[in-house]
Amino acid sequence: MIRVRDLDKSISFYCDHLKMKLIRRNDYPSGKFTLAFVGYGDEENNTVLELTYNWEQDKDYDLGSGFGHIALGVSDIYSVCEGLEKQGIEIPRKPGPMKHGKTLIAFVKDPDGYMIELIEK
Repeated sequence: MIRVRDLDKSISFYCDHLKMKLIRRNDYPSGKFTLAFVGYGDEENNTVLELTYNWEQDKDYDLGSGFGHIALGVSDIYSVCEGLEKQGIEIPRKPGPMKHGKTLIAFVKDPDGYMIELIEK
């Protein structure tokens, strides 16, 4: 689960740009929050990401030093990054071999500043 400031912007990032699907979205008026679940398949057989939107949050969240990043496997990291860059997505670490290894990786940033590692499978 990650907390987001603009739920629609975050859903757009994960669904439109990273090609996940919005699985479900539920409002909880008594708690003043909304939960949205995104992923590449149903919750029963796939890992999904929970986006939590607190209605009255007026400041950016501290991303914390314990959180590293979310990692996603992709089949062609160069074309994925090229497409994301054309869509205006920030790519702080361009695609290339990881330090001390051969695996191709890149990092993109979501609307709240969370780092998403792309790993070529």
